[in-house]
Amino acid sequence: MRALFIGGTGTISTAITALAPKCGFDLYLLNRGNRKERIPEGVNVIEADINNEATVKEKLKDLTFDVVAEFIAFDTQALERDVRLFSGKTKQFIFISSASAYQKPLSSPFITESTPLSNPYWEYSRKKIACEEYLINEYRDNGYPVTIVRPSHTYGDYDVPVAIHGKYGSFSVIDRIRKGKKVIVPGDGSSLWTLTHNSDFAKAFVGLMGNSHAIGEAVQITSDESLTWNQVYEIIGSVLGVRPNIVHIPTDTLIKTNGDFLGALLGDKSNTVIFDNSKVKRLVPGFTATVRFDQGIRKTIQTILEHPELQRPDPEFDAWTDQMVESYEKFENTIPILKY
Repeated sequence: MRALFIGGTGTISTAITALAPKCGFDLYLLNRGNRKERIPEGVNVIEADINNEATVKEKLKDLTFDVVAEFIAFDTQALERDVRLFSGKTKQFIFISSASAYQKPLSSPFITESTPLSNPYWEYSRKKIACEEYLINEYRDNGYPVTIVRPSHTYGDYDVPVAIHGKYGSFSVIDRIRKGKKVIVPGDGSSLWTLTHNSDFAKAFVGLMGNSHAIGEAVQITSDESLTWNQVYEIIGSVLGVRPNIVHIPTDTLIKTNGDFLGALLGDKSNTVIFDNSKVKRLVPGFTATVRFDQGIRKTIQTILEHPELQRPDPEFDAWTDQMVESYEKFENTIPILKY
């Protein structure tokens, strides 16, 4: 079968790009060619900017596909373009949505594909919801062969999942942990979170490719392992050989310091979520996530520490963390103690 990935070299898609050819897919990537080192030998690359619709249409004019997977669309305008490009040219169109689209605040922490979609805290999630609605309407009205996939927090070899970080990613956080500096965990760190290694995600995703039973369906793909944020940081510290020096700061307080935390925390990571993966297991018999977080993150940290180009400092976030911790601890010292 012939498949086209729009993107194909990101955190989620890199593992799928590596696995799909091994499962018999003749794989094409449509991207700008910025991460050629992540593309396995034998994968076909169509170098173009998907936003240049006329150029892409010309380059694809003689090709049809069994599967087209869209990894980089974040609004309905992008999907309207994709529908124009691929109507009649693919038997299945897979859209990567997001589990952050699920109802916030949650009425239940147990998440299935029928959990309502509503997130007033995060524009990113609302755009993903709009994308899903657009594609389902295209499926119902015009037979566009869509499959919607909802990942939660998926990680790979190049970035460590943490609760909050600066604009340059998570390295500054793990650097603080290994140096014994204080790190911030929102709330009391006891909310449950689900982390999925991209190699596990890839197994389920490839099982959906070309799967006629997945047409018209929304499917979430996560591991079945739930960890508190305290446990996540303790595991990261264990890999680094230190005990993390955690400071708990209320989510509301963190949001007041940076509006971007509203979506990332109240709209996502501060919520306890437990995913029911029964649906993907029915569609992909035999699928199970096998990489525990302590196993996967060991490889991730080893890769980062062995590659200086992945160790991007973030002095602005580092300084903010120091100031935030100092200010909050001073405030804590002024809190009156109730004495009976």
